[in-house]
Amino acid sequence: MQKIATRIFIYSSIAFGAIGVLLALVSGPNQDDNAQPNLILMRLLMITVFIILPSFALSMAGKYLDGKL
Repeated sequence: MQKIATRIFIYSSIAFGAIGVLLALVSGPNQDDNAQPNLILMRLLMITVFIILPSFALSMAGKYLDGKL
């Protein structure tokens, strides 16, 4: 379980970084914040955050509890 959670954490962290860079490249200083690509990228960014947090918690719990549950 810990290995799966750690892999999910790693992959979602990479996706978070890639989407964040893409969002920074796509959105400009004079661009409307409600543009369609921005909305999609912001939603994807939030999805990766909600994947990263539980997988990190599961990974840490598995590491420190060492299967004692």
